[in-house]
Amino acid sequence: MCIFWPPRLVLAMLVPILVTSEYEYLGWKDLGDSYGKSPQCMDIPEDLRLCYTVGYHRMLLPNLLEHETMAEVKQQAGSWVPLVHKRCHSGTQVFLCSLFAPVCLDRPIYPCRKLCESVRDSCTPIMEAFGFPWPEMLNCSKFPQDDLCISTNTTDMPPSPDDSPACPPCENEMSPEVILEHMCASEFAIKTKIKEAKIENLDKKLILQKRRKTVSGNLNKEELKKLVLYLKNGADCPCQQLENLGNTYLIMGRKAGKRYLLTGIHKWDKSSKEVKKALKKLKSHKCPVYETVFK
Repeated sequence: MCIFWPPRLVLAMLVPILVTSEYEYLGWKDLGDSYGKSPQCMDIPEDLRLCYTVGYHRMLLPNLLEHETMAEVKQQAGSWVPLVHKRCHSGTQVFLCSLFAPVCLDRPIYPCRKLCESVRDSCTPIMEAFGFPWPEMLNCSKFPQDDLCISTNTTDMPPSPDDSPACPPCENEMSPEVILEHMCASEFAIKTKIKEAKIENLDKKLILQKRRKTVSGNLNKEELKKLVLYLKNGADCPCQQLENLGNTYLIMGRKAGKRYLLTGIHKWDKSSKEVKKALKKLKSHKCPVYETVFK
């Protein structure tokens, strides 16, 4: 039995259902010491950005990912906010929040495997563009197929072209928030011009001009000198910033295997208040720790 979201008090009316031994649902009170701390129902705080607008206001802690403190939930959940903003699937927020901030019931209700697979298949290309794999903690085989679970009415619907940017690193919204998200998903940022952009297999390869200035990160002189960036799976995707190679850009990237991936590119304009604000905010901004989640 699937629960189509938003639940709107329907969850509270559900009666106990017999389930198979393959995936047993236990009441919260039955979880005992094996679950850790006794579960508590509490308000979803406003600074839990991933789930504050999900459609309900109370959540259980510990959650279904075994996070026992709100501080841990916020740190881990913060890593996923940029993915929701990419709109790779309409059910991304529902799927993630069913685990990070489960709705208050007398038993844990997990997301349906079909929902997990749909979100995974739609969003993995976006994540891979930034050098992150789909994490093992969200292995879809862990979730139920036919039992009581959370789904959405749009599970089988792929994102529309308007909802899913073809080249996530090329998102051209010049706002401090977007620039900060790209900076946080990156290991370094440099100021430079692009000499050439060419196709290599399914990727787009960026050859940089010799003059390069480090803005953030820890690239050494030799790495900076030899730096070549790849726009993963970007052979055919549009990237407005690469249409005029005469401009100076703030270019962000991270190492994935033996390659350096482009994770963000924004035009560097001396009069750009957005870039200046983003760089100023970066000094005090606390980025999500992606490496603790995407591994």
